[in-house]
Amino acid sequence: MDHATPNLPSTSFEATSRFYLSLGFEESWRDEGWMILNRGGIALEFFPYPDLKAAESNFSCCLRLDDMDAMYKACKGAGLPEQCWGWPRLHPPQREDSGLTIAYMVDPDGSLIRLIQN
Repeated sequence: MDHATPNLPSTSFEATSRFYLSLGFEESWRDEGWMILNRGGIALEFFPYPDLKAAESNFSCCLRLDDMDAMYKACKGAGLPEQCWGWPRLHPPQREDSGLTIAYMVDPDGSLIRLIQN
């Protein structure tokens, strides 16, 4: 089966792993230069970027989900605040002009993760 895996920056693999584990991901690989986290059929891959400033990050990806509400609830359950500033944070789901329902999550390193309902 063809698939893609987003490659995102991490200022600290330990901190990134803890954050995503709280959202239901599992760590499937880590060495000094790469880390892979999985949640069901989702795989996120991380590379070290210790000097990244979250406010200056322009990294992003889309997670197209059969149950976006479950993922959003996992984010809320992990304590991510719904707000327009800071890292991490959530923006509630909305039906957009495209017809898609999309929520937004920003991780601790400033990467924008779009949560899109299939």
